[in-house]
Amino acid sequence: MFDTLTDRLSGTLRSLRGRGRMRPADVDEVLAEIRVALLEADVNVGVVRRFTERVRERSIGGEVTASLTPGQQVTKIVNDELVAVLGGNPLNFQFAPKPPTVVLLAGLQGSGKTTAAAKLAQWCKSQGRNPLLVGADLQRPAAVEQLRTLARSIDTEVWSEPGDPVACAAGGLAHARQAGRDVLIVDTAGRLAIDVELMTEVARISDAVEPHYTFLVVDSMVGQDAVSTAEAFHATLEVDGIILTKLDGDARGGAALSVAEVVGRPVAFASVGEKIDDFEQFHPDRMAGRILGMGDVLTLIEKAEQVYEEAEAEAAAQRLAEGTFTLDDFVDQLRQLRKMGNLQSIVQMMPGMSDQVRDAEIDDDRITMAEAIVLSMTPAERVSPEIIDASRRARIAAGSGTSSAQVGNLLKQFTQMRKMMGLGSKRRPAGRKAARKRGRGSGRTGGGRAGGGGRVSPKGSGPKTGIKPLSDAIDWDALDLKLPGR
Repeated sequence: MFDTLTDRLSGTLRSLRGRGRMRPADVDEVLAEIRVALLEADVNVGVVRRFTERVRERSIGGEVTASLTPGQQVTKIVNDELVAVLGGNPLNFQFAPKPPTVVLLAGLQGSGKTTAAAKLAQWCKSQGRNPLLVGADLQRPAAVEQLRTLARSIDTEVWSEPGDPVACAAGGLAHARQAGRDVLIVDTAGRLAIDVELMTEVARISDAVEPHYTFLVVDSMVGQDAVSTAEAFHATLEVDGIILTKLDGDARGGAALSVAEVVGRPVAFASVGEKIDDFEQFHPDRMAGRILGMGDVLTLIEKAEQVYEEAEAEAAAQRLAEGTFTLDDFVDQLRQLRKMGNLQSIVQMMPGMSDQVRDAEIDDDRITMAEAIVLSMTPAERVSPEIIDASRRARIAAGSGTSSAQVGNLLKQFTQMRKMMGLGSKRRPAGRKAARKRGRGSGRTGGGRAGGGGRVSPKGSGPKTGIKPLSDAIDWDALDLKLPGR
């Protein structure tokens, strides 16, 4: 969503590198470019004005850090103020000591409330909770059925009854207490625009269930219209936080950079994809880093921790240490990488990536095609890829729906990856010289059979504790893996 803004801001801040001093005129020049970039991203005018004023005041006001150059100082100030615009500190979501924790979702129709309710329930389940969903949106046709469909995918119960939405919400609260559910998430009705009837109904539901948290669900793609919507809901409900939906869209992102500051409430959660698990707590400092092209290492680590089982990771690390990393392990790593989410979003979280790499279109189908190639090999070929000759490549290509050249490219990349990891081939055919050396060696020991056959590790070497990310080791463009017909 923030690709264009990221390009503009990172380019502007990059121009500050190496400057020995920053005059007020230089700061004003930089701020003029930042102002244009934010306005083009559809950020609220008032937010842009206050943001640039604060940056200018801090940049010219003598705020100095001895370890930073003037250019780095301005970059730090821009980052700090961007964090403040996004809400400052993340919302510390706490479950009520006396369950259930009641969460009320409000927002306009089409903002994604129903999907956000199911995603929030799934997030609560990941925290060890047992949520109940309440379908109090009795205005939109099939809204409750949509909620039930989503709830079935996460094995969560939905409570709803026709008639009065307020009575439905109150009944859901009573059922949650009786059934021992520790989280209650209430999905309310929306309208295409703000009206008195909508606000009155939502306020009555809030009075009936007395929520611990009231979240305003905002469509990230609506731009500055989100500001007036947020102000109206906040005046009625005293919003505790904001849930941004469709943050993976291709809009300019003005809503995400406007709502939190205008309302004075932090962004609590963000929906970052279509899958039910594509929902995460919002961290303003991490999002600021992404917008400024600095990456987001912490979120990347958290995603990896969710995907990689500790035992599996240790086993893979041990195979790396022993030099027995095979194509089967390669496929396993690809599958784990795919579970982390969209490859493009993963690359954008990596700090230090060039603009060309960050903006490159990375097709997730390449993982599927690489997997198909490996699965078309025999077990022996996966363990010892050096035995794959031209005829074997042709057979593998036919079985995977690719070409011999694509199979060869994958094998080449796998070999290069092993070299980058410090590994050789698992087993190398013994040549005549090696045989003569073994013969001479056995003669020195009394003519007995050459002992061992196991690997001898260099002195001081021990098992490796980590795995080098495949995204660093694979040249995806060189693989040229595309689905047939594309």
